[in-house]
Amino acid sequence: MYFKDKTIWLTGASSGIGKALAIALSKQGARLILSSRNEKQLQLVAEECLQYTSIVSIQALDLENYEKIPSIVEKTLKGFPQIDILINNAGISQRALAKNTQISVDKKIMDINFLGTIALTKAILPSMLKHDLGHIVTITSLVGKFGTPLRSTYAASKHALHGFFDSLRAELQQEKKSIDISLICPGYIKTRITFNAVLGDGSSQNSMDEAQANGMSAERFAQICLKKIQKKKYESYIGKKEILGVYLKRFLPKTFAKLISRVKVT
Repeated sequence: MYFKDKTIWLTGASSGIGKALAIALSKQGARLILSSRNEKQLQLVAEECLQYTSIVSIQALDLENYEKIPSIVEKTLKGFPQIDILINNAGISQRALAKNTQISVDKKIMDINFLGTIALTKAILPSMLKHDLGHIVTITSLVGKFGTPLRSTYAASKHALHGFFDSLRAELQQEKKSIDISLICPGYIKTRITFNAVLGDGSSQNSMDEAQANGMSAERFAQICLKKIQKKKYESYIGKKEILGVYLKRFLPKTFAKLISRVKVT
């Protein structure tokens, strides 16, 4: 029961990976702050979590409007003065060729996945520094380690998260702060993320990818993810055979480049 009585702020908690993590954490007795844009669905997740734990708060949050995040965090911290673990999970995916993606869509993806995530992190970090205690976990993606067709800006946003949080970890270690940084890289997880993935014009795909449908269940992912968080792993890859792409690119980059250009990624 590592997470018992820990205060955990989890974004993207209304569905998919976030919902699975929220329920798994509630079963361990965590105190939860659940965030998402979908407040109605968030309330349903909170009610399910309250079957297992006594403290669940919901805080509607739209990462795209990242300029509003500091005031939201300030208000939330009045009720929860110390955040033990922040899990950055919210994000949006993409299914479009780079040449067909409007620049406004590129900006939207970066605003949500990167700028919104670091804005929330920066708003919570002072509280962690004050207590010299905390753990920042960011759910990125395997495409934070390599790019694939149809995900150019999504991959860029996830690569950016790796750069930011690797740097933040180094800075905190330089200052000898007791704040941990973990990057969790899922492969194909069976959720509805592909339904909300944006096309080149910004509309939603509204369908399930075959690869996603055959992926690991969100519940299984949550079990593995929480073990990685407990061990304070710097970087973890969770999925099925798609994990091999990380190592193939590292050791055989030319072979990987040829394969990824041919492989079916939807």
